[in-house]
Amino acid sequence: MTDQAQNPSREPSPRDGGHHACPDSPDSATHLGSRPTDQAARLSLVAPNGSRTGPRTGTRTGPRTGTRTGPRTAPRTAPPALVAVAHGSRDPRALRTTQELLSLVRELRPGLDVRLGHIELNAPLLPDTLAGLGRGDAVLVPLLLGRGHHVKHDLPLAAAGAPLLRTRIAAPLGPHPLLVEALYGRLVEAGWPADGPAPGGAAVVLAAAGSRDPESAVDTRRTARMLSERLRGVPVVPAYASAATPTVPVAVRALAARGHHRVAVASYFAAPGRFATAAADAAPGIAAAPLGAHPAMARLLLHRYDSALAAAPPVPDTLATGAALAALA
Repeated sequence: MTDQAQNPSREPSPRDGGHHACPDSPDSATHLGSRPTDQAARLSLVAPNGSRTGPRTGTRTGPRTGTRTGPRTAPRTAPPALVAVAHGSRDPRALRTTQELLSLVRELRPGLDVRLGHIELNAPLLPDTLAGLGRGDAVLVPLLLGRGHHVKHDLPLAAAGAPLLRTRIAAPLGPHPLLVEALYGRLVEAGWPADGPAPGGAAVVLAAAGSRDPESAVDTRRTARMLSERLRGVPVVPAYASAATPTVPVAVRALAARGHHRVAVASYFAAPGRFATAAADAAPGIAAAPLGAHPAMARLLLHRYDSALAAAPPVPDTLATGAALAALA
């Protein structure tokens, strides 16, 4: 018979090859009476909620709780760059005005990469701007007021010439109510009565650049109708600086022949330049400034950017297809 059998009250020791009773063992009541200090120490490792504290630290009193409650989220990627595409002008005021406009855009959308590229006459040219972006995504927002050759051909060609860049091409700025608000604001700044009745015999010539593309004229006529509504029914006649008729002087004379002797000229140009100057010189009365850095223009640029992101897939590394250009309509 072993020592344990002869003396059952003796607790086996590690030297005997025995084992210590666990607190939840059926014999634990016997040891609670004989080894109170040791048993109390063991019980102190059990938290009120039933979990055991770790023997290494003895500080954890509950189930392990972590701060991560779901799958890890991927780091945010930067939004596509906004590349404003201006025509370009030899007038130094044009570049300054465009830069002021883009400063307003940056204020409205902090953190957005806003860049400028020109079709001609000014640096940076659009291909250089796109090359400077390298890889990634960009939205080309034309600072052009209607559909025409530049929007339909020059911008897609420039996008296709940047094979490392995924691009979307936004619609031109006009027609749009925000553009009409900018036109109205410039007329008021030049002396048109704000939100009041127009003087008798008043009319407006909407002076635009002009294009051989018939859709450009459609867009200009639509903007003229929208501006007329904003001016409470005052007649607004589109006229052009080149490539289309009537010219601004001809439109002014035609209105005078119909009894409109108080004719204002609304400058339907994105920035100062030769065409805008010639249109203002033909005005018999009020001559509004170009649209320029009007706050409504900054909002419109961002609207076109957001709409392009929502509607059009990126143009692949080939010439833009008709499906990609559908967003320009």
